[in-house]
Amino acid sequence: MSEASAGPAPEELPGLVSGWLRESGIDHELPLSLTRVGVGQSNLTYAVTDSSGRRWILRRPPLGHLLASAHDVAREARILTALQDSDVPVPQVFGVWDADGVPMVLMEFVDGLVLDREKTVAGVDEPTRHAVGLSIARALAPVHAVDLDKTGLVDLASHKPYAERQLKRWTTQWQHSKTRESADLDTLTARLAAAIPEQRELTLVHGDFHLRNVIVSPRDGAVTAVLDWELCTLGDPLADVGTLLAYWPAAGEAGAGLLSHSMMPGFPSRDELAAAYLDASGRDGSALGFWHALGLWKIAIIAEGVLRRVLDEPRNRASSSAPTTDMIDALITEALRTLP
Repeated sequence: MSEASAGPAPEELPGLVSGWLRESGIDHELPLSLTRVGVGQSNLTYAVTDSSGRRWILRRPPLGHLLASAHDVAREARILTALQDSDVPVPQVFGVWDADGVPMVLMEFVDGLVLDREKTVAGVDEPTRHAVGLSIARALAPVHAVDLDKTGLVDLASHKPYAERQLKRWTTQWQHSKTRESADLDTLTARLAAAIPEQRELTLVHGDFHLRNVIVSPRDGAVTAVLDWELCTLGDPLADVGTLLAYWPAAGEAGAGLLSHSMMPGFPSRDELAAAYLDASGRDGSALGFWHALGLWKIAIIAEGVLRRVLDEPRNRASSSAPTTDMIDALITEALRTLP
């Protein structure tokens, strides 16, 4: 575990961003204002607005102690830049700068809806919610069709079997970030290790694909941008589908207030999501039960890390509430039920 520099103070950011805009040849009018956006509790995201109403997005790592290899916004910027000419909709990156030892990324502001708050979702009618869900599932197909050689992403990560890599990585993350012991988590980890399916292909994997990490059109629900690529890697494409299913609780299941608002009326079921992706990609979904359970396991570990960071540094807390141990334990229980 390492400790990152705190970087510039909040009041210094407008001046720094103005300099970066000027360096990039981007017109802007002072003064600039920065507002924390999103409910994510990993990298910090700010909307930058100038006096004429033009907007950009600034991304930086969280404050305080950081786990090795986590929160790498410069790597995320590399991925976004590589995908600019692909069929995956992503925001344009204007630059990556070092600010007192902290990397910061300035990128395009993409207009549309981010369905990360109940109030926002409530303003979308049920037919559009249904269209959003199917659009999100279908949007994974071009991610997994990215030409790794053409985009220069073939060396992004190891080509070794993905499930084994994930189990090793996230077990280590749990060991470094846990706030307590969990016998159920240990049991789940062992069961996952014993149930790994054969990997038949290697593709780009988003790594954290869900309702809150896309921007959609309020008109027809189409995905206009895929966000938050910090966990992107190379691996089994069905892992992304499992993550999407894990972040898609149905009414009465664990996840309210932590995963997404997919239990609200109108959104398609998990079976409909899986069918939409499999139809768009032409893949076989027989191993989806394993990847769904692995997704829940990984989310539980990520949530434990968020809880640890908020306990260590309260300024990392987003506008939504932080995860609780009860929420995390419920995810572990759900994963144990889901694993075939």
